[in-house]
Amino acid sequence: MGRPLRLAALLYAVAAVAYALDRATKVWAEHALAGRQPMRLIPGVLHLTYTTNSGGAFGIGRSSPWLFAGATVLVVGVIVAISMRLPRTLVAVALGLVLGGALGNLTDRALGGPGLSGRVTDFTVLRVWPVFNLADSAIVIGAILLAVSSLGPERAGKTETAGE
Repeated sequence: MGRPLRLAALLYAVAAVAYALDRATKVWAEHALAGRQPMRLIPGVLHLTYTTNSGGAFGIGRSSPWLFAGATVLVVGVIVAISMRLPRTLVAVALGLVLGGALGNLTDRALGGPGLSGRVTDFTVLRVWPVFNLADSAIVIGAILLAVSSLGPERAGKTETAGE
């Protein structure tokens, strides 16, 4: 298997794992947390509580869910289009996390309302941060890894060789 195909396969494998974990945790949250008091894992720090969000990060744009769905479809399309031209393993992992998270939240929008106007399930509460989900975490971690990868292989970790 050639390098471009290996990196694309890695991207899609990471996306599949992120997507599956996101879907599983959201189904669990809906059944275990909806209509109940928050689950306090670390009092004052980490709670789990079921909520939904029609907007984007921090509840921004609640009246325009189609905007977030459209942006997500665009991001997914761009990642798929460049998936066979990835420069490094770190980029494949980063884009896989973004793709898996984006598809997880897009699935919520598709299943939770007409068209892509549904609400995204959120359940993780860090007392210093708005409620989020695993898809959001995957997207943020992927974006951070993508930024790190832009520093270049000599600064972002080990340099990959052509045979890797």
